[in-house]
Formats: sequence, C-alpha cells, structure tokens
Amino acid sequence: MEMMSGAAMVVRTLKDLGVKHVFGYPGGAVLDIYDALYAQEDVEHILVRHEQGAAHMADGYARSTGTTGTVLVTSGPGATNTLTGIATAYMDSIPMVVLSGQVPSMHIGEDAFQETDMVGCSRPVVKHSFLVKRAVDIPEAIAKAYYIANTGRPGPVVVDLPKDIVNVLEEHPYQFPEDVTMRSYNPTLKGHSKQIKKAAKVLLEAKRPILYVGGGAIAAEASDLVTELAEKLNLPVTSTLMGLGAFSGVHAQSLGMLGMHGTLESNKAMHNADCILALGARFDDRVTNNVEKFCPHATIIHVDIDPASISKTIAVHVPVVGSVEQVTKQLLDHIGKIDSEKQKAKLLDWWDQIKQWRGRDCLNYKKADNVIKPQEVIQSVYKHTKGDAYVSSDVGQHQMFAALYYPFAKPRRWINSGGLGTMGFGLPAAMGVQMAHPEATSVVITGDGSIQMNIQELSTCLQYKLPIKIISLNNRALGMVRQWQDMNYKSRYSSSYMDSMPDFVKLAEAYGHIGIRVDHPDELDAAMERCFAEKERLVFMDIQIDQNEHVYPMQIKFGAMDDMRLSKTERT
Repeated sequence: MEMMSGAAMVVRTLKDLGVKHVFGYPGGAVLDIYDALYAQEDVEHILVRHEQGAAHMADGYARSTGTTGTVLVTSGPGATNTLTGIATAYMDSIPMVVLSGQVPSMHIGEDAFQETDMVGCSRPVVKHSFLVKRAVDIPEAIAKAYYIANTGRPGPVVVDLPKDIVNVLEEHPYQFPEDVTMRSYNPTLKGHSKQIKKAAKVLLEAKRPILYVGGGAIAAEASDLVTELAEKLNLPVTSTLMGLGAFSGVHAQSLGMLGMHGTLESNKAMHNADCILALGARFDDRVTNNVEKFCPHATIIHVDIDPASISKTIAVHVPVVGSVEQVTKQLLDHIGKIDSEKQKAKLLDWWDQIKQWRGRDCLNYKKADNVIKPQEVIQSVYKHTKGDAYVSSDVGQHQMFAALYYPFAKPRRWINSGGLGTMGFGLPAAMGVQMAHPEATSVVITGDGSIQMNIQELSTCLQYKLPIKIISLNNRALGMVRQWQDMNYKSRYSSSYMDSMPDFVKLAEAYGHIGIRVDHPDELDAAMERCFAEKERLVFMDIQIDQNEHVYPMQIKFGAMDDMRLSKTERT
C-alpha cells in the first residue's frame, strides 16, 4: 500500500476520479495541496482572480460537459467567496465539488485566523457536505462527494479539509475506494410500472397534449429520447429556461421557451392543454405565474428524479419518480408502435390552434435606423456562429433576449444562471466552457452591469489564452431593473442608471485583449464578422443598444400563464 501525505492524497484522488481541471486560488490553509499539485501534471489547476469566478468556471465546465466541476480554495474568505457560485449551482442542479481549506482541527471553534464554519455556511445551498477529520479518510470522502454531486438530482458538495490532515510531513496509507455505496443514498432511476402505464394512457387519450421539458432532461442526457417521444406522438414541445436545447429549438414541433418571458404560443398551449407531460421541470414561479390559475384544464404527468420536487408547487395527477432518460425510455416501450397518421389526425385541431397563436409572431420587432436593437444583436451572433456556439449569459434583459432569439438545437449549449439569477456568472462560466472545449466557440452574452461583476477574470483569460467572445449589450443602465421601474414605478429610475461607465474597449486592451465598439446598426454585421474571424484571441464587443427597449412577451403578474404583455401597449 502506498504511503503519502494528506495533501498528496487529495491530488491523487482527483486523478483517480478522472478530474482534469481544478479552478481555484491558493491560501495558507491549502498551500500543502498546492505544493502537491505542483509535483504532478495530470490535474491542471486554473488560477482565477476571485474565488467566485472559480465556482462559476467549474459550473460552466460542468454544464457543458455533464461531468463534475471542481473548485479548490483556502479557508475563511476564500471559502465564503464561493458561496454565491455554490448557490448558483444548487438552484440549477449542477454537479460541483468544492474543496475548501480549513484551520487546523485543534483550532476549529476558536475563531482562529481565517476560520469560518464552511459546512455551516454552505448548508442551505449544498446537496451534502463533509468535514474530514483524518487524513486516511480523504480518498473516501472525496470519492463520495463526486458520487453524490453527479447522481440523482445533481448538485454541489463541499469537502472541508483542516490544514493538519493535509500536512506534507506526515504520511498515511492511500487506498482509493473502487466502489462507492451509501446506504442512506440510493436515487430512484426507473419509474414505477403502474405509473408509467397511467402516464401512457393519459398521453394517448389527450386531444390537446404538450410536452414541457426542463433542465432535468439535459442532466439525464435524455435529449434523443425526448425527441423520439415528441415525434412519435406529434407533441408540441415547450422548454424552460434551463431546458433550452434538450429539444431542438429549430424543430417544427418546438414552441420555444415558456413562462415569464415565454412565447405566446408556448404559454397559450400550456394554459389550454388537456395533458401536460413535464420532464425534469420543477414548475417554478418563473413558469407558473399565479398557481391558482395554472393550466386549469390539464391532467399533469410529472417526471422527476427528485421526489421532493413533485407536487411541491403544483399538484400533479400522475407522479413518476425516476430519471428522465429511464422514464422516457419506459414510456416509449410501453406505447410501442402506433399509427402515426391516426395520431396526427387526432391532434389536427390542436395544431391548427397552435398555428394561429404562432401566426401572431410574438417575437417580431421593429428595427431602427439609428439605434441598435438588442434582438438584432442576438440574431447576428446566431448568424455568425451558425447556431453552433456555446452561449453563456449573465442575468438580465440580455439573458432573455438570448433565450428567445438564439434557438438552441443541441443540449448543453445554453449556459446560464436560471434559478439564482446571478449577475457576474457569464464570463467565468464561458471560461469554464472554453477550458472543457478548447476548439469550440465560447460566447458570452452580457450587459454593462453584469460584466463588471467579475471583469477581473479577463486577466485569467489572458494567462490561459482563452479566445472567448464577449458580446456586451450596453444600454448604460441595469436594463431589467429599469424595465420594471418603467412598468411598475412610473419610470422612477432609482439607482438603475450607471453614469460612470468605463471605456470597455480600452479596458479590454489593458487586459491584453481586442476591444470593438459598435454604435450604429450599419456597423454591426462587419463588427461581428471581425469578432468571430479572430480565433486565437479574446474579443470584447461593446455594443451600444437602444436604452428604452423592453423584453417581450412578459406575463402579467398574478395572472394565468397566458395573461401576457406582447408590447408596451398590447396585452393578450
């Protein structure tokens, strides 16, 4: 049996688990681990400029690959700086392991220098946490952390490592656990056969069915099966913000995104459906609007791997606990062969109604001669990336414009903070994507407010030569805040204007990158072409957009799903 220090065990366990990249920032409590990283080449460490950036990079890495992102930070402020990133991953069910340094065991609870109770601080926003007390327990604790993070409903796990157990001067026997089992943790993957039978019966008898797809379908790698089921039953498909790409946005049966800023056809179809099949979606408040008015005619089938999510906000009629991948396969097997022409004929009236809603063209907008519209920026990005980029976004109007105007044809291409709505997420997330997919095009859709939350990571981009493309929709304000102030506060713009913006072009150049400013619609296409032609360097596009543009459609507060504003003057 090999003998090694606790620090070496940490690194060796990561290697044995197949971890390739760790995002982090050194400090006193983890210097022994950093020394162990220095002595090997299998696990690459990415030095960030702020620990929040490390968590978001690991998050973007995880979302784009389906593997678990890894963070390494020191105790105290290093650890607490990751909390926003941990909460972001928790809300969106993203697998992440955070290795946090801790003061020596004998000083825990004494308010020692750079001590915080990381297990306690993170408890509300982690799937699980470990405080490792002995060096020999390090391999098992870390292996369990990765197992928990990436099974069942994925999520972040914290492993707190006191400094004394990673001491390089003490060696212990290293034993990697080849098999991880936990008696108290056994996620249900396969749906109950009786519930599958009920669900299939409701689906086949429905006259106005709709398939409602969430991020759980992406986490389960179920995109192909979801598409097969939709095509087999000729179902209209709508996606949550987190589910975009699970079913191709360019497919003829796609209705686009639903919810607060969803399309008219999606929200109308949901409200009028007689059967809703929800796959890996949690009926959150950004979708349902007023729960008392939610989809009054529908029999709801809810498939989710997390039993706590079923009937949490909306009472469902046919609950099915299990993986979206497994349950969809079971449904397909149970349905078997059907007469596709007969199925199409049965839903003909339903599709005719949907076509009428689609005919309203709710995403249509008027271009202007002298000012750039945010919608046309997103459409230009789609054109110049041929719809094949990894698109990370920050949070705000630009996020919604990207979700509505960049149709995602593949899963894991749309990287955004859905549940927590974390400004500052976009840039580091796109960096994690680029580390995972070095040959791919990694784009950030951001705003002048969000980009400044973690703009220091432009330095990390230079160090690791990450040729990210930053598309900043600059409206000189906090756009979504301003929109709500327009709509609900009689345009009283309290702290939503930013009157001291930097010159982003010069700022990008100061960090060693390329900066491009675009002021006029006639300049947009050529600037985009120049941006995406640059394959080796980061390009920051500072695009001056119409400050007064709102995101529409938008649900009317306290209404039903289909109570919507379609423009500043038009409502459903």
